[in-house]
Amino acid sequence: MDVGRLQALRELARCGTIAAAADALFLTPSAVSQQIAQLQDEAGVKLTERVGRGVRLTPAGQALVAHAERIMVVLDEARSEMAQLRQEIAGELRVAAFPSVASAVLPETVKALQQAFPRLEVVLEEMEPVDGLAALRSWRTDIALIDDLSIVLGENNESVGLVPLAEDVLHVVLAAGHALSRKASLSVADLKHETWAIDSTSSVFGDFIASLCRRAGYEPRTNAKCRGFEMVGAMVASGCSVSIVPGLRQTRPLAGIAWVKLRPEVRRKIYVAFRRGERKHPAVNAFVEEVVRTASRLLG
Repeated sequence: MDVGRLQALRELARCGTIAAAADALFLTPSAVSQQIAQLQDEAGVKLTERVGRGVRLTPAGQALVAHAERIMVVLDEARSEMAQLRQEIAGELRVAAFPSVASAVLPETVKALQQAFPRLEVVLEEMEPVDGLAALRSWRTDIALIDDLSIVLGENNESVGLVPLAEDVLHVVLAAGHALSRKASLSVADLKHETWAIDSTSSVFGDFIASLCRRAGYEPRTNAKCRGFEMVGAMVASGCSVSIVPGLRQTRPLAGIAWVKLRPEVRRKIYVAFRRGERKHPAVNAFVEEVVRTASRLLG
């Protein structure tokens, strides 16, 4: 059976639709449909079935996906062993990371790796945790930095290995001259009458902040849906808005903003994710060790 076709079936199982699987694999929906049809011919058994306008896996398809997961791990282990036998840390290593942790730890991590391994090229791509994990599973990246606010860990992630990187505490941010800025801590309820700037780069994080407000008994009045923290910071510093943001953002503070502890405390855990079969890959191992060391030094 063709590995690429197995991967297409695996992505269909993960994504739920042909279109979403095609997006994950950077293919057209027709190409994915063709690969799955060819795999079905190779298997000699029906792997998918129509459900309304969509498709779902048959029991045979689900069984084959389970085998595909194991096959992909073995292939990763083979690539890792070949890399170990070359006895050189070199080539391209692709890393996906969400902005707050990327800006806090990755510049120093990459600098250290460049100095230690001149032939290793680390290529960074900014991705939210959900997208980074999807890219990792579909071989579009080699490392993904993820968090447990955005992702249900352990859910359909048998092929993914995790190493703890850091813990982050969410903070309220207000203009430095705001009436609440001198408080030792603030609850979400204390912000009921404020207008909000929300970083909507990740719908998951924005939805999480909105859910905190709803649990406090109100719908947040949003006057800025921003594509990144720079605009959130500008709106907050001007006094137009308040927000709740990752504490990691304090590593590169903006002028005119007061940081106040959120009460009760909300923490998120950040992990380095990799394909389980590549844990011993020299480049992957070097990156994991260096980013953990850098995070411990800068954030510990």
